[in-house]
Amino acid sequence: MRVEIWSDIACPWCYVGKARFEKALAAFPHRDGVEVVHRSFELDPGRAKDDVQPVLTMLTKKYGMSEAQARAGEENLGAQAAAEGLPYRTEGRDHGNTFDMHRLLHLAKEHGRQDELIQLLYRANFAEERSVFTGGDERLVELAVAAGLDADAARAVLADPAAYADEVRADERAAAELGAGGVPFFVLDRTYGVSGAQPAEVFTQALTQAWGERAPLKLLDGVGDGGNGDAAACGPDGCAVPQG
Repeated sequence: MRVEIWSDIACPWCYVGKARFEKALAAFPHRDGVEVVHRSFELDPGRAKDDVQPVLTMLTKKYGMSEAQARAGEENLGAQAAAEGLPYRTEGRDHGNTFDMHRLLHLAKEHGRQDELIQLLYRANFAEERSVFTGGDERLVELAVAAGLDADAARAVLADPAAYADEVRADERAAAELGAGGVPFFVLDRTYGVSGAQPAEVFTQALTQAWGERAPLKLLDGVGDGGNGDAAACGPDGCAVPQG
């Protein structure tokens, strides 16, 4: 079974939701049969790469809330993160464009290091004092290397604006086609969707239901006039060799 997770590094609920989903997945009896793929979604796709501002400023301008409301929201998010064992800085964080991070996550996917990189990016953005938006390409390269990627390969991606850009846009189009207006958005076998940072119990229910309703494989033997239901095949005990 495949679980696709649309998310953005700038999304605090994605950070919390990932932890809740993983809590459910860790206890799921068929964990080894579940493939998790992270998909790209930008909350602020029109923001210029060099347009970085404090989170509180962004919240007051984008959502029209007061600074007191923005601070209260961050405190609430900090408490929600702490309940999942996640560090979270409620003050001093900044906000910016995440397109390059998503491109690096597609590089990481090709090397089987996607989950490692997204977790490092989340932690860097929500828990560490050093910004992921103002450190230039080398800050992202540093995180890519920590996730197990080659530094030169990461630099090459960041130096080429077209590298993995189509893959990011394809993920975003797929999200729109599936009706995802926000993130996190979890899709199980392209059959069930779970929106938001739901409690672990909801993810457990979704995993159980999606696993139980998977369509069994229908084996087609002897299809058509030329088919042969006893056709030769290889198995654990070797290959059948026609006699005579």
